[in-house]
Amino acid sequence: MDDLEITTEQRQAIGPSGRSVDVLIHSPDDLGPCAPAVLYIHGGGYILGSAAISAASNRRMAAEAQCIVVAVDYRLAPETPHPGPVEDCYVALKWLHDKADELGIDRQRIVLAGESAGGGLAAALALLARDRSEVSVAHQHLTYPMLDDRTSRANCNPHAGDFVWTPEANVFGWSSLLGEPAGSDGVSPYAAPARAADLVGLPSTFIAVGALDLFAEENLEFAKRLMRAGVPTELHLYPGAYHGFELASEATVTRNANQVSLAALRKALSA
Repeated sequence: MDDLEITTEQRQAIGPSGRSVDVLIHSPDDLGPCAPAVLYIHGGGYILGSAAISAASNRRMAAEAQCIVVAVDYRLAPETPHPGPVEDCYVALKWLHDKADELGIDRQRIVLAGESAGGGLAAALALLARDRSEVSVAHQHLTYPMLDDRTSRANCNPHAGDFVWTPEANVFGWSSLLGEPAGSDGVSPYAAPARAADLVGLPSTFIAVGALDLFAEENLEFAKRLMRAGVPTELHLYPGAYHGFELASEATVTRNANQVSLAALRKALSA
C-alpha cells in the first residue's frame, strides 16, 4: 500500500456542541475538486478497533474508487455506551457536510460505509441523518452489518456463527453498547437499526454477507424490509463465507466479493 499516491492526515471533526472526534482522511493526490466522499466506520463489535486499523484498506478504497475516505475514531463501549458511538459518527458526518467546500467534497455524494459493528453504526447513522434532516446521505454500503441485538444462540441459524464472531460474543458486544442485556425491551433503532419501525426514505443500500455469518439472517431480513420500503437495495449472500471472510484475501469468494463491492461503491459515488 505504500506505493499508492494517497495523502493521509488526521483531523478533528468538531460538532455544534463543541464535541470533537478524531478522523483520518485519505485523499488521492490526483483527485479533482468536488470529489465524492466515503465516511467509513470501522468494525470491532462496538468494543474494539480504531480508524487506524482500517487505514490500509481505506487507502486502497480511496485509490480504487477515486474518492476521499474519512474514517471515524468513535468512542467504544462499554466505557461509552449508546448513544455515544453513533453521536460521534454524526459529529463526523455533519462536519464533513459543513466543511465540504474546504475539503474539496461534493456534499451531495457522501456515502456511509462500514463492516460488522461499523456497518451497524453506518445503518444507524443513516436513520439518524434521515430523521434530523440536516445532512443528505447518498448511499449506505454495509458489509455484514451488526444490526440486531436480538440475535442469539437461541434464534440464529444453527449452521452460522461458529467462526470469528459467535452468538456469545454478539451478546457481550450488544450488552456493552446498550448498557443493559441484549434483547431488552425498548432498544433504540439508533443503536440497533433492525429495531426501526420505518425504513422509508433511507438512501440506496448495498449489503454483503456470508452464509455462515451469524448476521446472515438479520441482514437478509433488513434487506427485505428495505425493498418493501421502496429503498433501492443490492444484496449479496456468499455461500461458505463466515464473518470477516475478506481476511482470507486470496480466496476466490473474497476476490469476487471485493470486485462486486467496489463496482457497487463506484456506481453509488458517481450517481
